Amino acid sequence: MSENVSRRKMLSLLGLGATLGFTLSGVLEPLEAEAQEAAPATPAAAAPAKATGTHGMHRRSARRTSRHQRRHTRRTGHPAAPAATAPAAPTQ
Repeated sequence: MSENVSRRKMLSLLGLGATLGFTLSGVLEPLEAEAQEAAPATPAAAAPAKATGTHGMHRRSARRTSRHQRRHTRRTGHPAAPAATAPAAPTQ
């Protein structure tokens, strides 16, 4: 098993796996639909709670907003962030 796998072989294996996955999902989908029809619906399952996002999503959003604000500040000519928090520019 120490044989190296070429990119071409890996790509063909990935294609075969995807084909198999699509085929099985098409075969198993009617079975899942029948199982869901047989199970009685509960009130809790009928109305799921509204998702507000994870903590990581909120942090990414905050970072993205901060980046946009910094870029806007640089483009408009207003003073940038204080030098203590801004990274030092490389000298040439």
